[in-house]
Amino acid sequence: MNIFKRACFLAFTALSLAHPVTAGSLMIDLSAPDEHHQWRATNDGVMGGLSQGGLSFNGRWSLFSGELSFRNNGGFSSVNRPIANLPAAIDRVELVFIGDGRRYQLRFTTMLDGELVRYKHEFATVQGQRHSKRFILRDFQATFRGRLISDAPSLKAEAINQVGLLIADKQPGPFALQLVQLQFLPAP
Repeated sequence: MNIFKRACFLAFTALSLAHPVTAGSLMIDLSAPDEHHQWRATNDGVMGGLSQGGLSFNGRWSLFSGELSFRNNGGFSSVNRPIANLPAAIDRVELVFIGDGRRYQLRFTTMLDGELVRYKHEFATVQGQRHSKRFILRDFQATFRGRLISDAPSLKAEAINQVGLLIADKQPGPFALQLVQLQFLPAP
């Protein structure tokens, strides 16, 4: 990783550590009115696109919403927040959400040999349906700019330093995923 990218990542992490997820909590309560303040949006505008999106609070849950646009080679919106110090025993996560009928990615970021490595797991939603979806960490796929990294190590809880959501389902238009909670679970 070049020095500039690493400095930007470290600066973002330092700014956002006011409310990190720690080993003691093992859950992100997305129904908390101030939780959405811990998340940052990254939309395709970083590459010239025009998509809009972010995380807000709708009075009951956090809401990942916006609109995807393919203008100027756009087509994605994402939000993420730092987390810290997950125990090695964590091997799965459970996301509780209310869908909008679109496909999303749950994403985790780690540092490996000074480089950011992002891991993704795609999931479908059903319009208006509340769902509790479990994801096994070893099933996440390492990616770099949308391409799979075949030789990356399996995702390990103790290496995770950021969690995020991304939509890039190749469908322009509005999206709205209601988020209730994300829980980190040990092996049964």
